Amino acid sequence: MSVGRRGKYLLIQLDPGVLLVHLGMSGSLRFATDLPAMGTHDHFELVTTRGTLRLHDPRRFGAVVYADSLADPVAQKLLGHLGPEPLSDAFELAQFQRQLKGRKAAIKSVLLAGEAVVGVGNIYASEALFLAGIRPTVSAARLSRARVARLHEAVVNVLSRAVEQGGSTLRDFSSASGQAGYFQLQTMVYGRAGMPCHVCASPVRQIKQGQRSTFYCATCQKT
Repeated sequence: MSVGRRGKYLLIQLDPGVLLVHLGMSGSLRFATDLPAMGTHDHFELVTTRGTLRLHDPRRFGAVVYADSLADPVAQKLLGHLGPEPLSDAFELAQFQRQLKGRKAAIKSVLLAGEAVVGVGNIYASEALFLAGIRPTVSAARLSRARVARLHEAVVNVLSRAVEQGGSTLRDFSSASGQAGYFQLQTMVYGRAGMPCHVCASPVRQIKQGQRSTFYCATCQKT
């Protein structure tokens, strides 16, 4: 058995088949040989010769899906539309420009959709757009090649720093080793509504896009 990842899905290779595990907003996995009896919020167990893997999710937003292989239509329905991994060689500027060119939706919504690039969550989308100087509400199709290039660089920059900081812990996120993330302590705009921008001192603004909070500086991100 081996474990991989694609976007937010953990890929657990079995013999035969593969499990696709999504932790949702609040799910967590625990692997041990001496787990207690399953509780109310324990929704899945995989028993192996080396221990038991259990999915715990108080809000039930997670999922576990079995497929014969990653080429199976069941797996492709979940993974087939996902864009390239942002910290891999597959995240090419030219392809990113082509992906954004025909999309009329707001650029932040396009980033979150995961088709142009995967793995840019709500925090990192706001931070990357700030770093690139792009307002989150502008249509993706309106971005010039130069601005797309700045955004491409910003996405890689922000996510690289987030990985170095162990991610972002706002409520209950922790790594596989139980450690909290610290990227949220160095955000430029996310979670800072009404506070002065670190660059120009203008108050950071907060709006709703697709039921998600977006943070930006109207001075540094003019268009």
